[in-house]
Amino acid sequence: MWLKERTIVERLIALGIANLLLIACSQVRIPLPFTPVPITGQTLGVLLLGALLGSRYGTAVVSAYVLEGVVGLPVFAGWKGGITALLGPTGGYILGFIPAAFLVGYLLERGFCRNWLTILAALIAGNATIYAFGLPWLAFFVGWDKVLLMGLLPFVLGDLVKLLVAASLVRSLRHR
Repeated sequence: MWLKERTIVERLIALGIANLLLIACSQVRIPLPFTPVPITGQTLGVLLLGALLGSRYGTAVVSAYVLEGVVGLPVFAGWKGGITALLGPTGGYILGFIPAAFLVGYLLERGFCRNWLTILAALIAGNATIYAFGLPWLAFFVGWDKVLLMGLLPFVLGDLVKLLVAASLVRSLRHR
């Protein structure tokens, strides 16, 4: 991985820039009137960082992002921060970002970077991980009978677009 070949200062700068990229992606936000979960660019940022930085560095950046939000820095979607953001309806998705970044990085380190379809498969696995954390948490707020209508189905098409964009970016950038 290219980051391991850099000095500690270069790595810290790269990780800082990656953190800022994730914060910027988080501010791409489209609220939906029928659900407390907005459409955001967070998942795109999380999955890209896992894919491009690997399991170790990608997880570190995403964990730092979550920690920044928990301590009150306004890094989450809509410039929100604080423990209340994590304890709200979208908190499960936010917590799911950490294992998702790890999983995507891990899969690509283990050979899923060979072609566009395997990269896409790794990204889908990461996205599914976010849902695995987010949907049960959201169910506490909206009920199990509404969780798929409010936390999954409205986002499938947008997620597919983000996954296709991410797979293309990862394929292109990893070949350089």
